[in-house]
Amino acid sequence: MRGTLARIAQEFRPHQANDPALQLLPLNDNPDGLVLSSPIAPWVSVIIPAYGELPHTVTCLRSIVRHGAAAAFEVIVVDDASPDDSAQVLAHIAGLRLIINPHNLGFIGSCNAGAAAARGEFLLFLNNDTQVTSGWLDALLRCFDERIDCGIAGSRLVYPDGRLQEAGGLVFGDGACWNAGRFEPRDAFAWRCRRETDYVSGASLLIRRELFQHIGGFDARYAPAYYEDADLAFAVRKHGLRVYYEPASVVIHCEGISAGTDPSRGMKRHQLLNQATFVDKWAAELTAQPPAGTPLERAVRWRSRGRVLVVDAMTPEPTRDSGSLRLHAILQLLDEQGWSTCFIPDDGRASNSEIAALGELGCETSLGNVPGWLRKHGRELHAVILCRHTVAGQYIGLVRQHAPRAKLLFDTVDLHFLREQRAAEYGGSATLAHQAAASQRSELALIAQSDVSFVVSPHEQALLAKLLPQARVELLSNIHPVHGCGQTFAGRADLLFIGGYGHPPNSDAIRWIASEILPRLRQVMPDIRLHVFGDMPDTARRELGTPGLELHGRVADLTPWMDSCLASLAPLRFGAGVKGKINLSMSHGLPVIATTIAVEGMQLSDGINVLIADDAAAFADAVLRLAHDEALWRQLSEQGLDNVRQHFSAAAAGAALHRVLD
Repeated sequence: MRGTLARIAQEFRPHQANDPALQLLPLNDNPDGLVLSSPIAPWVSVIIPAYGELPHTVTCLRSIVRHGAAAAFEVIVVDDASPDDSAQVLAHIAGLRLIINPHNLGFIGSCNAGAAAARGEFLLFLNNDTQVTSGWLDALLRCFDERIDCGIAGSRLVYPDGRLQEAGGLVFGDGACWNAGRFEPRDAFAWRCRRETDYVSGASLLIRRELFQHIGGFDARYAPAYYEDADLAFAVRKHGLRVYYEPASVVIHCEGISAGTDPSRGMKRHQLLNQATFVDKWAAELTAQPPAGTPLERAVRWRSRGRVLVVDAMTPEPTRDSGSLRLHAILQLLDEQGWSTCFIPDDGRASNSEIAALGELGCETSLGNVPGWLRKHGRELHAVILCRHTVAGQYIGLVRQHAPRAKLLFDTVDLHFLREQRAAEYGGSATLAHQAAASQRSELALIAQSDVSFVVSPHEQALLAKLLPQARVELLSNIHPVHGCGQTFAGRADLLFIGGYGHPPNSDAIRWIASEILPRLRQVMPDIRLHVFGDMPDTARRELGTPGLELHGRVADLTPWMDSCLASLAPLRFGAGVKGKINLSMSHGLPVIATTIAVEGMQLSDGINVLIADDAAAFADAVLRLAHDEALWRQLSEQGLDNVRQHFSAAAAGAALHRVLD
């Protein structure tokens, strides 16, 4: 009832005619100067059925020209025997392919006629009363690239006044349909993530031409219009594919311009008639849909296995640190396994690009406070993953209180107390040793209270088995795709180090490189340079003025250096957990020279898949040896790749998640 009243209030709340932020083009029926691209071999055919309403059609075409796309596309307008002079005016637009129906075929007939004439690998059906925005087409194509099971992708449709019109469509057991998110704010967090949905509106729908033809196009039994898009979605699922809502593709739709909004009059009356046809055709499949009356919040997630909340200290940014890279991969695995996920950063911050990146993984981002979110949604949860002891310590009690049915999973990321113990031993600090003991008591208490705890290395798993034998501890290590070696040994030079200066083991390693390792190396290899990648404060930059040391900061893509450097160094003198810098380098086939503590728990052996060095002289000797022994370099490259495949793959991490969540 609360949801119904809220939607009524949204519909009747006063609102502006057009949202200035959308930068809508003014309606104009003058096509002067309008030129469309007309590639010989288009990747996409944009099909626009039109029945009159020339100003909307011309303005739609202008928006397409204004925003363009990276993919090559053609535009086909199917004039459905318009009662005005649309056909005559449109015929003069350069680059436009115009099909004129000799008599009125309706929406379905016009779309099928356009598809029959299309030359693209993909068909994008687009209403003439729409205006596209930046990324409208490329985002839909990206959904197909990133989801191999994608059969249809549909846009986020918004009203000219800025409210959301549709974030995918819902179909209930009685065949009734509803636009998810209707009348809500278009940028509400719930609608900014890619999601499998029952159907998407034909106002902006992308499908492969071959599949569309194989299905037989839009079913003519729904002529002239309505339910043809839902029917197409059900047919696509019958072929083993899925329908996705793609929020990165935003299309403004003036709903009702062509067909009106009164379901008892005009073309709109076919909506009720065609519901009966749809129910008759898909009676068996409708038994798996949410029953009539199911709350919309539940119906939206009907296809998911359950809901999982993930909380970390901050929003993951894969170019920032190894933990972010791992969490991104975990969120992707959760989506692939069918879970509906929501991520909350404890610091309450996330940029639009970070929200979009998580959205591509099917993960909703919420910037609300964790206690408030748990009070509202806790009883919907199947599991809660609390990352790092600082986060788990705050919220473990609230999870038990507000999400009593949820599995409580503590992701240690790495054992903080172990890192502090080693830092205390290395620096001989009694204060740090005292802090490490307090951290150990805190972390062990959290592990004891959790249903399952994740660690990243077998060493940590074995340690906890001794300290807390009654606790369930699962290995969920770093997760890396195997990129492969992009360049042979010949022509390689220089070294690299990956890691932000804010992490104490990294800052110590960089200072060691600058003060001892690199000067020792340049005595025997005067021209060698060492490239450091990761966040670096200006004060540290000024202090580390060592010849041959190049501080690049954070970069989006390390591949050029992975393919040109001789080796990656990991001179860590203390720390804990599995080292992402080693995994990442090996995933590119780049040999690694590391300390004994850096390779702990990583199933690596000196001289087989890594070179071990524990002082500056040993690092210099290892680099020199590697530079003059191509066979050794190739062995380390191949064996390092194999180590990532065996121990740090998505398959291994996915198996751990299955064991815990299934």
